Amino acid sequence: MILRAAVAALFLLGGLLPGPAGAAPGRLKLATTTSTANSGLLAWLHPPFEEKHGVEVHVIAVGTGKALRLGQNGDVDVVLVHAREAEERFVAEGHGVGRREVMYNDFVIAGPPEDPAGVRGMRDAAGALRRIAGRGALWFSRGDDSGTHKKEEALWRAAGLVPRGPWFRLLGQGMGKTLIAAEEKRAYTLSDRGTFAAFAAKEKISLALLAEGDERLFNPYGVIAVNPARHPGVNHELAAKYVEFLVSPEGQRRIGAFRMNGRQLFHPSAGRAPGN
Repeated sequence: MILRAAVAALFLLGGLLPGPAGAAPGRLKLATTTSTANSGLLAWLHPPFEEKHGVEVHVIAVGTGKALRLGQNGDVDVVLVHAREAEERFVAEGHGVGRREVMYNDFVIAGPPEDPAGVRGMRDAAGALRRIAGRGALWFSRGDDSGTHKKEEALWRAAGLVPRGPWFRLLGQGMGKTLIAAEEKRAYTLSDRGTFAAFAAKEKISLALLAEGDERLFNPYGVIAVNPARHPGVNHELAAKYVEFLVSPEGQRRIGAFRMNGRQLFHPSAGRAPGN
C-alpha cells in the first residue's frame, strides 16, 4: 500500500511539475517602441519565430529612451527601437552587441481636417512647424524621450524655434495616447506612419495626414541584443536568434508583407547602408 501510494503521488506530481516533455516555453524579453506594437506589426511578425523555437516573446512597448534604459539595466534581452544616434551610443557604451538594420518607414504631421494652420500638402516639415507655431495652433508633443520625440526635437531645431507658449503641450505619453488626445482637442502632432494608419483604420481618430514626404522624416529601426558580458543574466542565445530572424529573408518578407488597409507600413532594410 505504501509503495502504491508513493507511485500515485509521483504520478500526480509528474503532472504538475514541469519536465522535459511538458516544459514551459522559454521567454524572450523585448523592449520596443509603441509604434511596433500599436501598429499590429509584432502580432503579425512573431508567431513563426515563437513556433519555431518554442518560445514566447514578451513585449514591453515604451518610448525608445525607456526601451534603451531597460536594456542598459539588463531588464530585457533585446531592443527594437528607432533613434539611431541613441542606439549607436548604447552600443558604444557597451550596453548592446552590434546594431542591425531591420526596417524603416517615416513620420507624418497629423492634425485636424480643417487645418487651421494651413500646412496641408507641405513637404517641408520644418516649414510646417514654423507655420503651426506662427499661427499659435495647438500642438501636442509626446515629450517622453521616445524616438518620435527625439525626431520632433530635431525638427524644431531645423525650424530655428524653441517651442513654448500655451499652444505647445508636452504630454509625456506614448504615440497612441498622444493621437487620442490630439483627436479630442483638435491639435497637431508628429506621428510615425504605422501608428497613425492603424488608429485611423480602426476609426479611433479622424485626424488628417497633413504633411509628409520630407527626407528629414525618414524613420529607421534597429535591433540590438543586450550585452551578456555586461549582464550575464540575459538570454543572449535567444536574443541572437531573434535578431537573425528579423534580418533573415523570412523575417524581412513578413515585415514587407504587413499591410493596413492594403498599404505597406514598414519597409524591410536589412543590408541597407546606415543613413540610407
